[in-house]
Amino acid sequence: MTTPVTIIGAGLGGLTLARVLHVHGIPATVYEADPAPDFRRQGGLLDIHPQTGQAALEAAGLITEFRELILPGREAYRIMDRAGSVLLDLSGVGTGERPEVPRGALRQMLLDSLPAGTVRWGHKVTAVKALGDGRHQVSFADDTTVVADLLVGADGAWSRVRPLLSRATPEYFGVCSVETFLFDAETRHSDSAKAVGAGSLFALAPGHGLLAHREGGGTLHTYVQLKKPQDWFTGLDTSDAAAFTARVMEEFDGWAPALTALITDSDTPPVLRPIFTLPAGHRWERVPGVTLLGDAAHLRAPNGEGANLAMLDGAELGRALAAHPNNVETALAAHEHTMFAHAAAVEADDDGFYTTMIDDQAPHSLLALMTGDEPDA
Repeated sequence: MTTPVTIIGAGLGGLTLARVLHVHGIPATVYEADPAPDFRRQGGLLDIHPQTGQAALEAAGLITEFRELILPGREAYRIMDRAGSVLLDLSGVGTGERPEVPRGALRQMLLDSLPAGTVRWGHKVTAVKALGDGRHQVSFADDTTVVADLLVGADGAWSRVRPLLSRATPEYFGVCSVETFLFDAETRHSDSAKAVGAGSLFALAPGHGLLAHREGGGTLHTYVQLKKPQDWFTGLDTSDAAAFTARVMEEFDGWAPALTALITDSDTPPVLRPIFTLPAGHRWERVPGVTLLGDAAHLRAPNGEGANLAMLDGAELGRALAAHPNNVETALAAHEHTMFAHAAAVEADDDGFYTTMIDDQAPHSLLALMTGDEPDA
């Protein structure tokens, strides 16, 4: 008899798991804190890799639907300095191997592939406790509870499920990000649109960066990067959009106007996103009836792999459960063994891209990484 699966978190990893389980006829319920699928923005573009994200979508039977989401030409990118001088422009050189798709559209595709009622919205987890024999009780903010025979934490950086398995907690990475959006950029923000180009822009200086990309519908989506101690932003009033924007702009004094407009002309209030990570090599001993995937298991600084790994985690766990329908522990052990290996491989192959962008030699250090040339001393 197949054990029903309780999944906490309706992100890409949790939804990929639910979809693969559905393909194999295994019942699953996903509990999500957001009250509705469109409650908040789902991030920007994702490049989906052949051996991870695309492989997961193959397992989910959704590769054809995925291809319909691809935004052609978004693999292009350019590197600029703070004056707006183009140091490297790789437009029109994408191979199509890692196509760019909007995260929100990808998530909606997964949601649409699930039976109605699979996702229970408005279920914010407040506590999880072990009941013995591999069973766990999950409590929600609305005072309801559910007992899970098989519990999966796909609930991200601040997972409520993780403490069942590990004492590890995320630590501040030393970089914070501020998210902005410019809409209808070709007509309303034409100088910034020209600066960003057809795909992604990396405008960099030591300790500072503007990472912008062109989404569909003329939207420019920017992550303002600042290498700052945690106390730099803990005292800021981020609810005052004008004051917060002015404070961020102090860090970009003297930058080209087409670049700073990505901050000052935002059509949405700026959103502060400090970067946190789990310890490298994070893992745990097998605990009956529960496991993790995605950021809940191996949270790292943004490196283009997080969403891809989360989806692969979900697909591999779904297939392991399908392969061992009468032995959940064997399936969970196989999933964790594979997931730990995948995460370790990504860590071993990490070229420090995220920190290189805004290190003491930026933008020349990233330029060197991209071209293979040594930066000037």
